[in-house]
Amino acid sequence: MAERDRLRDYRGKRDFERTGEPRGRGASGGDGPRFVVQIHDASTMHFDFRLQVDDVLKSWSVPKGPSADPKDKRLAVPTEDHPLEYEEFEGVIPRGEYGGGTVIVWDHGTYEPLSHDRAGRPFDFAQSLERGHATFRLSGSKLHGEYALTRFRSGRDGDGEEAWLLVKRTGGGASAHGAPDPRRARSAKSGRTLAQVASDAAGE
Repeated sequence: MAERDRLRDYRGKRDFERTGEPRGRGASGGDGPRFVVQIHDASTMHFDFRLQVDDVLKSWSVPKGPSADPKDKRLAVPTEDHPLEYEEFEGVIPRGEYGGGTVIVWDHGTYEPLSHDRAGRPFDFAQSLERGHATFRLSGSKLHGEYALTRFRSGRDGDGEEAWLLVKRTGGGASAHGAPDPRRARSAKSGRTLAQVASDAAGE
């Protein structure tokens, strides 16, 4: 599917004359597929977990954020695809705009797809997500090791909205950080907290 079509929902929800969010121009992904975890202080505080898949960031809202404990199964609700440039976005989305509130980049880096078929051969990552289960190894400044995303509710046939679980895999490597207190967390990009980003924006 063309990049402009994959971002149709994203662009349709935003007024780029008001928000500083990137419109998206199909930027190159650089070395290896990227991931980003953003803390978003909107109507409800949550973490946004995004994985580069082809020319967009596939995105999930994770209320409690990623966990380093394999016993913690974190709810992840899919949202619209975002442009690759969103990995760098940090700032304040104006009140009244979709997702109005403050955003910081809590962690970002690269990831390695680990999905494979029953014979142990590598399997296309995008297809793994379509089928509802994908595994990957994160290499960020805070998150490290193997994780899995598993769909447990399709959202079809009137069974509620689509929902996934984000889980740290046992034995998948060490992870030094779990999800922090979001109000005290510092950006991996600027070192600022949510309050500092909001204050800086108000002073501009």
